[in-house]
Amino acid sequence: MNAANFPLLSLLVVLPIAGAWATLFAGDKDRARKIAAFIAVIELVLSLLVLYWFNPDDGQFQLLERHSWIPDLNVEYLLGVDGLSVLFLPMSALVTLMAIVASWNSVQHLKPLHYALLLALEGITIGVFTALDTILFFLFWELTLPPIFFLIGLWGIGPHRRTAAVKYTLFMLFSGAALLIAIVILALNTDVPMNGNAAQMVFDLPTLLENPLPDELQGTVFLLLLLAFAVKTPLIPFHTWMPTATMEGSPQVAALLTGLKLGAYGVIRFTMPLAPSAAVEYSWILGVLGAITLIYGALIALYQTNLRRLLAYASISHVGLVIVGIASLNMQGIQGALFQLFNFTIVASSLMLIAGFIQHRLGSTEAVHLGGLAKVMPKLTCFYFLFVLASIGVPGTSGFPAELLLIISALVAHSSLGIAALAAAVLGAAYMLDFTRKAFFGPIIHQTVQQLQDLRRRELLLLCVPALLVLVFGFFPNLILHANEKAADLWLSRILEQPVKSDEVAGVGGSLE
Repeated sequence: MNAANFPLLSLLVVLPIAGAWATLFAGDKDRARKIAAFIAVIELVLSLLVLYWFNPDDGQFQLLERHSWIPDLNVEYLLGVDGLSVLFLPMSALVTLMAIVASWNSVQHLKPLHYALLLALEGITIGVFTALDTILFFLFWELTLPPIFFLIGLWGIGPHRRTAAVKYTLFMLFSGAALLIAIVILALNTDVPMNGNAAQMVFDLPTLLENPLPDELQGTVFLLLLLAFAVKTPLIPFHTWMPTATMEGSPQVAALLTGLKLGAYGVIRFTMPLAPSAAVEYSWILGVLGAITLIYGALIALYQTNLRRLLAYASISHVGLVIVGIASLNMQGIQGALFQLFNFTIVASSLMLIAGFIQHRLGSTEAVHLGGLAKVMPKLTCFYFLFVLASIGVPGTSGFPAELLLIISALVAHSSLGIAALAAAVLGAAYMLDFTRKAFFGPIIHQTVQQLQDLRRRELLLLCVPALLVLVFGFFPNLILHANEKAADLWLSRILEQPVKSDEVAGVGGSLE
Protein backbone atom coordinates (compact mmCIF):
# COMPACT_ATOMS: atom_id res chain seq x y z
CA MET A 1 0.00 0.00 0.00
CA ASN A 2 1.42 3.36 -1.10
CA ALA A 3 0.79 6.27 1.27
CA ALA A 4 1.14 8.76 -1.58
CA ASN A 5 -1.74 7.26 -3.58
CA PHE A 6 -4.12 5.96 -0.93
CA PRO A 7 -6.81 8.50 0.16
CA LEU A 8 -6.47 7.69 3.85
CA LEU A 9 -7.57 11.09 5.12
CA SER A 10 -10.71 11.01 2.99
CA LEU A 11 -11.45 7.55 4.33
CA LEU A 12 -11.10 8.87 7.88
CA VAL A 13 -13.68 11.55 7.10
CA VAL A 14 -16.12 9.41 5.12
CA LEU A 15 -16.04 6.17 7.13
CA PRO A 16 -17.72 7.50 10.32
CA ILE A 17 -20.32 9.40 8.27
CA ALA A 18 -21.12 6.27 6.27
CA GLY A 19 -21.12 4.29 9.51
CA ALA A 20 -23.59 6.80 10.93
CA TRP A 21 -26.09 5.94 8.20
CA ALA A 22 -25.55 2.21 8.77
CA THR A 23 -26.09 2.71 12.50
CA LEU A 24 -29.19 4.84 11.99
CA PHE A 25 -30.91 2.20 9.89
CA ALA A 26 -29.66 -0.81 11.84
CA GLY A 27 -33.10 -1.29 13.36
CA ASP A 28 -32.13 -3.26 16.44
CA LYS A 29 -30.75 -1.12 19.29
CA ASP A 30 -28.05 -3.60 20.27
CA ARG A 31 -26.96 -3.99 16.67
CA ALA A 32 -26.77 -0.20 16.29
CA ARG A 33 -24.38 0.26 19.18
CA LYS A 34 -22.24 -2.68 18.06
CA ILE A 35 -21.96 -1.21 14.56
CA ALA A 36 -21.06 2.17 16.03
CA ALA A 37 -18.37 0.66 18.28
CA PHE A 38 -16.95 -1.37 15.37
CA ILE A 39 -16.76 1.70 13.12
CA ALA A 40 -15.10 3.70 15.92
CA VAL A 41 -12.48 0.99 16.41
CA ILE A 42 -11.71 0.86 12.68
CA GLU A 43 -11.45 4.66 12.66
CA LEU A 44 -8.94 4.53 15.52
CA VAL A 45 -6.85 1.94 13.68
CA LEU A 46 -6.85 4.03 10.49
CA SER A 47 -5.84 7.15 12.41
CA LEU A 48 -2.91 5.22 13.88
CA LEU A 49 -1.99 4.26 10.30
CA VAL A 50 -1.78 8.00 9.53
CA LEU A 51 0.74 8.29 12.36
CA TYR A 52 2.69 5.36 10.93
CA TRP A 53 2.88 7.00 7.49
CA PHE A 54 3.58 10.46 8.87
CA ASN A 55 7.19 11.68 8.75
CA PRO A 56 7.87 13.86 11.83
CA ASP A 57 11.14 15.12 10.35
CA ASP A 58 9.21 16.98 7.64
CA GLY A 59 7.47 20.13 8.84
CA GLN A 60 5.42 20.54 5.65
CA PHE A 61 1.92 19.23 4.91
CA GLN A 62 1.84 15.51 4.17
CA LEU A 63 -0.61 12.89 2.83
CA LEU A 64 -2.10 15.61 0.62
CA GLU A 65 -5.32 14.91 -1.29
CA ARG A 66 -6.22 17.61 -3.82
CA HIS A 67 -9.24 17.63 -6.15
CA SER A 68 -11.06 20.44 -7.89
CA TRP A 69 -14.36 21.13 -6.13
CA ILE A 70 -15.83 24.49 -7.25
CA PRO A 71 -13.58 25.54 -10.17
CA ASP A 72 -15.28 28.88 -10.81
CA LEU A 73 -14.36 30.03 -7.30
CA ASN A 74 -11.02 28.22 -7.19
CA VAL A 75 -12.27 26.16 -4.23
CA GLU A 76 -10.65 22.75 -3.83
CA TYR A 77 -11.18 19.58 -1.87
CA LEU A 78 -7.80 19.70 -0.13
CA LEU A 79 -6.85 17.54 2.84
CA GLY A 80 -3.51 17.12 4.58
CA VAL A 81 -1.79 16.90 7.94
CA ASP A 82 1.36 18.23 9.53
CA GLY A 83 2.89 18.03 12.98
CA LEU A 84 0.37 20.56 14.30
CA SER A 85 -2.64 18.41 13.44
CA VAL A 86 -1.64 14.78 13.03
CA LEU A 87 -1.91 13.79 16.71
CA PHE A 88 -5.46 15.12 16.94
CA LEU A 89 -6.70 12.43 14.55
CA PRO A 90 -6.13 9.38 16.79
CA MET A 91 -7.17 11.39 19.86
CA SER A 92 -10.48 12.37 18.21
CA ALA A 93 -11.03 8.74 17.29
CA LEU A 94 -10.18 7.61 20.83
CA VAL A 95 -12.46 10.05 22.63
CA THR A 96 -15.35 9.18 20.28
CA LEU A 97 -14.87 5.48 20.97
CA MET A 98 -14.80 6.25 24.70
CA ALA A 99 -18.03 8.25 24.40
CA ILE A 100 -19.76 5.41 22.55
CA VAL A 101 -18.68 2.79 25.10
CA ALA A 102 -19.52 5.08 28.04
CA SER A 103 -23.08 5.54 26.76
CA TRP A 104 -23.61 1.79 26.30
CA ASN A 105 -26.27 1.58 29.04
CA SER A 106 -26.94 5.21 29.92
CA VAL A 107 -28.80 6.09 26.69
CA GLN A 108 -32.35 4.78 26.94
CA HIS A 109 -34.15 6.20 23.90
CA LEU A 110 -33.38 6.72 20.21
CA LYS A 111 -30.16 4.75 20.56
CA PRO A 112 -29.46 4.33 16.80
CA LEU A 113 -29.81 8.08 16.24
CA HIS A 114 -27.57 8.85 19.24
CA TYR A 115 -24.75 6.64 18.02
CA ALA A 116 -25.20 7.85 14.44
CA LEU A 117 -24.76 11.46 15.55
CA LEU A 118 -21.63 10.60 17.53
CA LEU A 119 -20.11 8.94 14.47
CA ALA A 120 -21.10 11.79 12.16
CA LEU A 121 -19.55 14.28 14.57
CA GLU A 122 -16.35 12.22 14.57
CA GLY A 123 -16.03 12.33 10.79
CA ILE A 124 -16.74 16.06 10.71
CA THR A 125 -14.19 16.72 13.46
CA ILE A 126 -11.55 14.80 11.52
CA GLY A 127 -12.46 17.03 8.58
CA VAL A 128 -11.81 20.14 10.70
CA PHE A 129 -8.34 18.87 11.59
CA THR A 130 -7.41 17.87 8.02
CA ALA A 131 -9.03 20.54 5.79
CA LEU A 132 -6.45 22.74 4.03
CA ASP A 133 -8.92 24.74 1.96
CA THR A 134 -10.53 27.52 3.97
CA ILE A 135 -13.99 27.00 2.47
CA LEU A 136 -13.77 23.26 3.13
CA PHE A 137 -12.66 24.04 6.69
CA PHE A 138 -15.62 26.40 7.10
CA LEU A 139 -17.96 23.68 5.83
CA PHE A 140 -16.72 21.17 8.40
CA TRP A 141 -16.70 23.87 11.10
CA GLU A 142 -20.38 24.63 10.53
CA LEU A 143 -21.35 20.97 10.16
CA THR A 144 -20.33 20.32 13.78
CA LEU A 145 -23.42 22.30 14.86
CA PRO A 146 -26.31 19.93 13.95
CA PRO A 147 -24.94 16.80 15.72
CA ILE A 148 -24.07 18.71 18.90
CA PHE A 149 -27.43 20.55 18.86
CA PHE A 150 -29.37 17.29 18.80
CA LEU A 151 -27.02 15.45 21.18
CA ILE A 152 -27.51 18.17 23.80
CA GLY A 153 -31.21 18.75 23.15
CA LEU A 154 -32.38 15.13 22.92
CA TRP A 155 -30.08 13.29 25.34
CA GLY A 156 -29.15 16.01 27.82
CA ILE A 157 -29.68 15.27 31.50
CA GLY A 158 -30.63 18.78 32.63
CA PRO A 159 -34.11 20.37 32.68
CA HIS A 160 -32.97 23.18 30.36
CA ARG A 161 -31.15 21.04 27.83
CA ARG A 162 -33.04 22.44 24.83
CA THR A 163 -32.24 25.98 25.89
CA ALA A 164 -28.60 24.94 26.26
CA ALA A 165 -28.63 23.47 22.73
CA VAL A 166 -30.04 26.69 21.30
CA LYS A 167 -27.54 28.81 23.26
CA TYR A 168 -24.62 26.75 21.98
CA THR A 169 -25.86 26.97 18.39
CA LEU A 170 -26.33 30.76 18.50
CA PHE A 171 -22.83 31.26 19.90
CA MET A 172 -21.35 29.07 17.17
CA LEU A 173 -23.33 30.77 14.39
CA PHE A 174 -21.90 34.08 15.56
CA SER A 175 -18.45 32.49 15.49
CA GLY A 176 -19.05 31.17 11.99
CA ALA A 177 -20.08 34.58 10.67
CA ALA A 178 -16.80 36.14 11.81
CA LEU A 179 -14.87 33.22 10.34
CA LEU A 180 -16.58 33.51 6.94
CA ILE A 181 -15.92 37.25 6.71
CA ALA A 182 -12.23 36.66 7.45
CA ILE A 183 -12.06 33.89 4.81
CA VAL A 184 -13.59 36.15 2.15
CA ILE A 185 -11.18 39.00 2.97
CA LEU A 186 -8.27 36.59 2.70
CA ALA A 187 -9.49 35.18 -0.61
CA LEU A 188 -10.08 38.56 -2.23
CA ASN A 189 -6.86 40.24 -1.13
CA THR A 190 -4.23 37.55 -1.64
CA ASP A 191 -2.61 38.49 -4.94
CA VAL A 192 -1.54 35.20 -6.55
CA PRO A 193 -1.71 34.85 -10.37
CA MET A 194 -3.15 31.54 -11.47
CA ASN A 195 -1.73 29.86 -14.59
CA GLY A 196 -0.36 33.15 -15.85
CA ASN A 197 -3.82 34.76 -15.84
CA ALA A 198 -5.30 37.45 -13.65
CA ALA A 199 -5.33 36.79 -9.92
CA GLN A 200 -8.19 34.69 -8.59
CA MET A 201 -9.66 34.21 -5.17
CA VAL A 202 -7.42 32.04 -3.00
CA PHE A 203 -8.78 29.57 -0.46
CA ASP A 204 -5.80 27.19 -0.53
CA LEU A 205 -4.18 27.33 2.93
CA PRO A 206 -0.61 26.46 1.78
CA THR A 207 -0.80 29.26 -0.80
CA LEU A 208 -2.21 31.70 1.74
CA LEU A 209 0.62 30.89 4.13
CA GLU A 210 3.23 31.63 1.49
CA ASN A 211 1.57 34.89 0.39
CA PRO A 212 0.66 36.96 3.46
CA LEU A 213 -1.91 39.74 3.28
CA PRO A 214 -0.86 43.40 3.02
CA ASP A 215 -0.07 44.74 6.48
CA GLU A 216 -3.01 47.16 6.46
CA LEU A 217 -5.48 44.22 6.23
CA GLN A 218 -3.77 41.82 8.61
CA GLY A 219 -5.10 43.50 11.75
CA THR A 220 -8.70 43.12 10.58
CA VAL A 221 -8.26 39.46 9.59
CA PHE A 222 -6.42 38.66 12.82
CA LEU A 223 -9.16 40.13 15.00
CA LEU A 224 -11.94 38.45 13.01
CA LEU A 225 -10.26 35.05 13.19
CA LEU A 226 -9.49 35.55 16.88
CA LEU A 227 -13.13 36.44 17.54
CA ALA A 228 -14.33 33.37 15.62
CA PHE A 229 -12.11 30.93 17.46
CA ALA A 230 -12.36 32.65 20.87
CA VAL A 231 -16.06 31.76 20.96
CA LYS A 232 -15.38 28.08 20.33
CA THR A 233 -12.30 27.82 22.55
CA PRO A 234 -13.94 29.44 24.71
CA LEU A 235 -12.26 32.59 26.03
CA ILE A 236 -13.70 35.21 28.36
CA PRO A 237 -16.30 36.71 27.77
CA PHE A 238 -17.58 34.09 25.29
CA HIS A 239 -17.38 31.20 27.77
CA THR A 240 -20.91 31.05 29.15
CA TRP A 241 -22.09 28.33 26.77
CA MET A 242 -19.54 25.84 28.13
CA PRO A 243 -20.82 25.44 31.74
CA THR A 244 -24.40 25.46 30.45
CA ALA A 245 -23.77 22.75 27.85
CA THR A 246 -21.78 20.71 30.37
CA MET A 247 -24.52 20.79 33.00
CA GLU A 248 -27.49 20.32 30.67
CA GLY A 249 -25.97 17.99 28.07
CA SER A 250 -25.03 14.35 28.48
CA PRO A 251 -21.62 13.51 29.99
CA GLN A 252 -20.55 11.98 26.68
CA VAL A 253 -21.15 15.23 24.79
CA ALA A 254 -19.54 17.18 27.63
CA ALA A 255 -16.47 14.94 27.29
CA LEU A 256 -16.23 15.81 23.59
CA LEU A 257 -16.69 19.54 24.20
CA THR A 258 -14.12 19.74 27.00
CA GLY A 259 -11.67 17.30 25.41
CA LEU A 260 -11.56 18.47 21.78
CA LYS A 261 -10.58 22.15 21.66
CA LEU A 262 -11.29 23.00 18.03
CA GLY A 263 -11.19 26.73 18.76
CA ALA A 264 -7.66 26.64 20.17
CA TYR A 265 -6.58 24.56 17.16
CA GLY A 266 -8.08 27.22 14.90
CA VAL A 267 -6.01 29.92 16.60
CA ILE A 268 -2.85 27.91 15.96
CA ARG A 269 -3.70 26.82 12.43
CA PHE A 270 -5.26 30.02 11.01
CA THR A 271 -5.26 33.10 13.26
CA MET A 272 -1.53 33.39 13.90
CA PRO A 273 0.13 32.29 10.61
CA LEU A 274 -2.39 33.90 8.21
CA ALA A 275 -1.80 37.35 9.72
CA PRO A 276 1.79 37.07 10.94
CA SER A 277 2.58 40.79 11.27
CA ALA A 278 -0.64 41.41 13.18
CA ALA A 279 0.01 38.31 15.29
CA VAL A 280 3.28 39.82 16.49
CA GLU A 281 1.77 43.29 16.95
CA TYR A 282 -1.35 42.11 18.78
CA SER A 283 0.08 39.13 20.62
CA TRP A 284 -0.38 41.13 23.81
CA ILE A 285 -4.16 41.03 23.26
CA LEU A 286 -4.01 37.26 22.98
CA GLY A 287 -1.83 37.05 26.08
CA VAL A 288 -4.16 39.27 28.13
CA LEU A 289 -7.23 37.29 27.01
CA GLY A 290 -5.48 34.05 27.90
CA ALA A 291 -4.36 35.30 31.30
CA ILE A 292 -7.81 36.64 32.20
CA THR A 293 -9.43 33.37 31.10
CA LEU A 294 -6.80 31.40 33.00
CA ILE A 295 -7.30 33.19 36.33
CA TYR A 296 -11.05 33.77 36.03
CA GLY A 297 -11.78 30.12 35.23
CA ALA A 298 -9.66 28.96 38.16
CA LEU A 299 -11.26 31.37 40.64
CA ILE A 300 -14.80 30.41 39.60
CA ALA A 301 -13.89 26.71 39.78
CA LEU A 302 -12.85 27.20 43.41
CA TYR A 303 -16.47 27.90 44.37
CA GLN A 304 -18.13 25.08 42.43
CA THR A 305 -20.00 22.37 44.30
CA ASN A 306 -20.89 20.28 41.24
CA LEU A 307 -18.19 18.11 39.66
CA ARG A 308 -19.36 18.63 36.08
CA ARG A 309 -19.53 22.40 36.42
CA LEU A 310 -16.13 22.41 38.13
CA LEU A 311 -14.63 20.46 35.24
CA ALA A 312 -16.16 22.94 32.77
CA TYR A 313 -14.49 25.90 34.47
CA ALA A 314 -11.25 23.93 34.88
CA SER A 315 -11.33 23.35 31.12
CA ILE A 316 -11.82 27.08 30.52
CA SER A 317 -8.90 27.90 32.83
CA HIS A 318 -6.58 25.37 31.22
CA VAL A 319 -7.34 26.56 27.71
CA GLY A 320 -6.46 30.07 28.90
CA LEU A 321 -2.99 28.74 29.65
CA VAL A 322 -2.82 27.31 26.13
CA ILE A 323 -3.62 30.73 24.69
CA VAL A 324 -0.91 32.31 26.87
CA GLY A 325 1.54 29.78 25.43
CA ILE A 326 0.52 30.60 21.86
CA ALA A 327 0.82 34.34 22.55
CA SER A 328 4.35 33.84 23.91
CA LEU A 329 5.61 33.29 20.35
CA ASN A 330 8.42 30.97 21.34
CA MET A 331 9.15 27.31 20.80
CA GLN A 332 8.22 26.26 24.32
CA GLY A 333 4.87 28.02 23.99
CA ILE A 334 3.70 26.42 20.76
CA GLN A 335 4.91 22.94 21.70
CA GLY A 336 3.45 23.31 25.18
CA ALA A 337 0.13 24.45 23.70
CA LEU A 338 -0.03 21.45 21.36
CA PHE A 339 0.96 19.10 24.18
CA GLN A 340 -1.69 20.56 26.48
CA LEU A 341 -4.38 20.27 23.80
CA PHE A 342 -3.37 16.64 23.38
CA ASN A 343 -3.50 16.25 27.15
CA PHE A 344 -7.01 17.77 27.22
CA THR A 345 -8.34 14.96 25.07
CA ILE A 346 -7.03 12.33 27.46
CA VAL A 347 -7.59 13.94 30.86
CA ALA A 348 -10.55 16.31 30.54
CA SER A 349 -12.68 13.84 28.60
CA SER A 350 -11.84 10.99 31.01
CA LEU A 351 -12.73 13.08 34.07
CA MET A 352 -16.02 14.10 32.46
CA LEU A 353 -16.85 10.47 31.67
CA ILE A 354 -16.09 9.52 35.29
CA ALA A 355 -18.47 12.30 36.37
CA GLY A 356 -21.00 10.70 34.02
CA PHE A 357 -20.54 7.30 35.68
CA ILE A 358 -21.26 8.90 39.06
CA GLN A 359 -24.25 10.81 37.64
CA HIS A 360 -25.71 7.64 36.11
CA ARG A 361 -25.44 5.71 39.39
CA LEU A 362 -26.38 8.42 41.87
CA GLY A 363 -28.38 10.92 39.83
CA SER A 364 -26.16 13.80 40.93
CA THR A 365 -22.58 15.06 40.99
CA GLU A 366 -23.20 17.66 43.70
CA ALA A 367 -20.66 17.45 46.53
CA VAL A 368 -23.46 17.50 49.11
CA HIS A 369 -24.79 14.21 47.70
CA LEU A 370 -21.36 12.56 47.62
CA GLY A 371 -18.78 11.90 50.35
CA GLY A 372 -16.98 8.64 51.01
CA LEU A 373 -16.97 7.50 47.38
CA ALA A 374 -13.48 6.04 47.81
CA LYS A 375 -14.85 3.47 50.26
CA VAL A 376 -17.45 2.05 47.90
CA MET A 377 -15.85 2.79 44.51
CA PRO A 378 -12.08 2.26 44.96
CA LYS A 379 -11.42 1.47 41.27
CA LEU A 380 -13.19 4.58 40.04
CA THR A 381 -11.39 6.63 42.71
CA CYS A 382 -7.98 5.39 41.55
CA PHE A 383 -8.63 6.43 37.96
CA TYR A 384 -10.17 9.72 39.03
CA PHE A 385 -7.18 10.57 41.22
CA LEU A 386 -4.71 9.73 38.44
CA PHE A 387 -6.50 12.06 36.01
CA VAL A 388 -6.71 14.77 38.68
CA LEU A 389 -2.94 14.53 39.16
CA ALA A 390 -2.48 14.86 35.40
CA SER A 391 -4.88 17.82 35.35
CA ILE A 392 -2.81 19.73 37.91
CA GLY A 393 0.49 18.80 36.26
CA VAL A 394 2.09 16.44 38.77
CA PRO A 395 5.44 14.98 37.54
CA GLY A 396 5.10 11.53 36.05
CA THR A 397 1.84 12.40 34.28
CA SER A 398 1.26 13.86 30.83
CA GLY A 399 0.13 17.14 32.38
CA PHE A 400 3.58 17.91 33.78
CA PRO A 401 5.61 18.43 30.56
CA ALA A 402 2.72 20.35 28.99
CA GLU A 403 2.35 22.77 31.92
CA LEU A 404 6.11 23.07 32.36
CA LEU A 405 6.58 24.14 28.75
CA LEU A 406 3.70 26.63 28.98
CA ILE A 407 4.86 28.18 32.26
CA ILE A 408 8.43 28.55 30.95
CA SER A 409 7.14 30.09 27.71
CA ALA A 410 5.07 32.59 29.69
CA LEU A 411 8.03 33.52 31.90
CA VAL A 412 10.26 33.97 28.86
CA ALA A 413 7.68 36.15 27.07
CA HIS A 414 6.69 38.39 29.99
CA SER A 415 7.04 38.06 33.75
CA SER A 416 3.39 38.99 34.38
CA LEU A 417 2.20 36.15 32.14
CA GLY A 418 4.51 33.77 34.00
CA ILE A 419 3.15 34.89 37.36
CA ALA A 420 -0.42 34.38 36.11
CA ALA A 421 0.46 30.89 34.89
CA LEU A 422 2.08 29.96 38.21
CA ALA A 423 -0.86 31.38 40.19
CA ALA A 424 -3.33 29.41 38.08
CA ALA A 425 -1.33 26.21 38.66
CA VAL A 426 -1.68 26.71 42.43
CA LEU A 427 -5.40 27.50 42.10
CA GLY A 428 -5.87 24.43 39.90
CA ALA A 429 -4.44 22.16 42.55
CA ALA A 430 -6.62 23.88 45.17
CA TYR A 431 -9.99 23.42 43.46
CA MET A 432 -9.33 19.88 42.22
CA LEU A 433 -7.95 18.54 45.51
CA ASP A 434 -10.55 20.33 47.63
CA PHE A 435 -13.43 18.80 45.69
CA THR A 436 -11.70 15.41 45.76
CA ARG A 437 -11.49 15.60 49.55
CA LYS A 438 -15.18 16.46 49.88
CA ALA A 439 -16.52 13.93 47.38
CA PHE A 440 -14.25 10.92 47.72
CA PHE A 441 -13.02 10.93 51.31
CA GLY A 442 -14.55 11.37 54.73
CA PRO A 443 -17.58 9.54 56.12
CA ILE A 444 -20.42 8.20 54.00
CA ILE A 445 -23.34 10.51 54.76
CA HIS A 446 -26.00 9.22 52.38
CA GLN A 447 -27.25 5.65 52.28
CA THR A 448 -27.48 5.75 48.48
CA VAL A 449 -23.69 6.18 48.28
CA GLN A 450 -23.23 3.01 50.35
CA GLN A 451 -25.10 1.03 47.68
CA LEU A 452 -23.14 2.30 44.66
CA GLN A 453 -21.55 -0.21 42.31
CA ASP A 454 -17.88 0.25 41.38
CA LEU A 455 -16.69 0.32 37.78
CA ARG A 456 -18.03 -2.41 35.54
CA ARG A 457 -15.56 -4.34 33.42
CA ARG A 458 -16.42 -2.38 30.28
CA GLU A 459 -15.94 0.93 32.11
CA LEU A 460 -12.71 -0.31 33.64
CA LEU A 461 -11.29 -1.23 30.25
CA LEU A 462 -12.45 2.12 28.83
CA LEU A 463 -10.46 4.09 31.42
CA CYS A 464 -7.36 1.88 31.21
CA VAL A 465 -6.39 3.26 27.80
CA PRO A 466 -6.28 6.98 28.73
CA ALA A 467 -4.70 6.11 32.08
CA LEU A 468 -1.90 4.28 30.29
CA LEU A 469 -1.41 7.22 27.91
CA VAL A 470 -1.20 9.64 30.85
CA LEU A 471 1.70 7.64 32.30
CA VAL A 472 3.48 6.86 29.01
CA PHE A 473 3.50 10.48 27.82
CA GLY A 474 4.33 11.68 31.31
CA PHE A 475 7.55 9.65 31.37
CA PHE A 476 8.29 9.88 27.63
CA PRO A 477 7.11 13.34 26.48
CA ASN A 478 9.39 13.34 23.45
CA LEU A 479 6.97 10.91 21.81
CA ILE A 480 4.70 13.95 21.46
CA LEU A 481 7.30 16.68 21.13
CA HIS A 482 9.20 14.98 18.31
CA ALA A 483 6.02 14.64 16.26
CA ASN A 484 5.39 18.39 16.18
CA GLU A 485 8.90 19.87 16.55
CA LYS A 486 9.59 20.56 12.86
CA ALA A 487 6.09 21.86 12.17
CA ALA A 488 6.24 24.09 15.26
CA ASP A 489 9.62 25.42 14.13
CA LEU A 490 8.19 26.26 10.70
CA TRP A 491 5.05 27.80 12.27
CA LEU A 492 7.15 30.07 14.45
CA SER A 493 9.48 31.11 11.64
CA ARG A 494 6.51 32.10 9.44
CA ILE A 495 5.15 34.37 12.14
CA LEU A 496 8.46 35.94 13.10
CA GLU A 497 9.51 36.11 9.42
CA GLN A 498 12.92 34.68 10.16
CA PRO A 499 14.26 31.13 10.63
CA VAL A 500 13.96 29.93 14.19
CA LYS A 501 15.84 26.75 14.97
CA SER A 502 14.77 24.73 17.96
CA ASP A 503 18.35 24.16 19.14
CA GLU A 504 18.85 27.95 19.33
CA VAL A 505 15.84 28.54 21.55
CA ALA A 506 16.57 28.66 25.26
CA GLY A 507 14.39 26.27 27.19
CA VAL A 508 13.07 22.78 26.97
CA GLY A 509 11.00 22.84 23.77
CA GLY A 510 11.82 19.91 21.52
CA SER A 511 14.40 18.36 23.83
CA LEU A 512 12.49 17.51 26.99
CA GLU A 513 13.30 14.06 28.24
